[in-house]
Amino acid sequence: MDFSGIIPAIPGMWNGMVMTLQLMVMGVVGGIIIGTLLALMRLSSNKLLSRIAGAYVNYFRSIPLLLVITWFYLAVPFVLRWITGQDTPVGAFTSCVVAFMMFEAAYFCEIVRAGVQSISRGQMGAAQALGMTYGQMMRLIILPQAFRKMTPLLLQQSIILFQDTSLVYTVGLVDFLNSARSSGDIIGRSNEFLIVAGLVYFTISFAASRLVKLMQKRLAV
Repeated sequence: MDFSGIIPAIPGMWNGMVMTLQLMVMGVVGGIIIGTLLALMRLSSNKLLSRIAGAYVNYFRSIPLLLVITWFYLAVPFVLRWITGQDTPVGAFTSCVVAFMMFEAAYFCEIVRAGVQSISRGQMGAAQALGMTYGQMMRLIILPQAFRKMTPLLLQQSIILFQDTSLVYTVGLVDFLNSARSSGDIIGRSNEFLIVAGLVYFTISFAASRLVKLMQKRLAV
């Protein structure tokens, strides 16, 4: 084992980590927004909206993420061509962000739905008695309390997405794992670079998991 080649490769690996973090943050933010809308659809009294959201969640939770990434990489340019009527160049980064948003939305939807259902129905009744609309009730009373309760679960799912970003190698994106593997291949030290990459993933994920547990204790109090 020779780890002497790690230090010179740190700048390239750091660029890969930046790519990984960008994918994770954008996937989480977009996934939470779409997932919240899907959760409200699932909780709606409108059976059509509820069934559409339910079908979406069941579909995306039943297929592997790797397949979704490949689909969106191939499908997004065709969809944009159909909408705009002209060829629109779409890079691998954009297609992967869309794939992560749409895929994670199915999981965030269930987290948000569970959070909303954990709020006492008495608060909904009180809001309606004050004359609040459904949108006001959700925005001002229910969702703020629900997000406080489900913050640990949202962070836990974000950790999972951080690990799953390594799948973007299939469409040629150079994330942290791919940059580490490429650097190791160049100097013939693949094993050493993969070991270091594994330690980095473990350290970040473990530290984030401990943070989630501490947050759960504080929120419980």
